[in-house]
Formats: sequence, structure tokens, C-alpha cells
Amino acid sequence: MSANRRFRNVTRIGPVQVATSYDGRGREKHTAACTAPRCGFSADYDSRAAAELAARTHRCPVR
Repeated sequence: MSANRRFRNVTRIGPVQVATSYDGRGREKHTAACTAPRCGFSADYDSRAAAELAARTHRCPVR
């Protein structure tokens, strides 16, 4: 996977950032990634609502 994705429509919900980008095949994907140190949570979703739901319900295992 390419590291040069162009993210747009970036929002922050708590420690999680939600952004929209296009994958290698030109399909729109929505990513949720936690920015807390040593957390490592990140996932791609097909819908923005699913990514925002994951961001709202995410609990960092590292405290």
C-alpha cells in the first residue's frame, strides 16, 4: 500500500482522527486512526458513518 495517500475532510473525535481518501483502485475509503502514543489503532471503512462510530467507541488499551 502506498504511504502517499491524500487525506481530505479530516476531523478529530477525541484522540481519533477520521479522514477520507481514495485507495489504489480509486474507491473512496474512510480511515479512523488513534493518535495516542503506543495505541496503534487504525482501520479503513467503506462508509464515513462507520469510521466515525469506530472513533466514538474507541477506548485506548494503553493508559
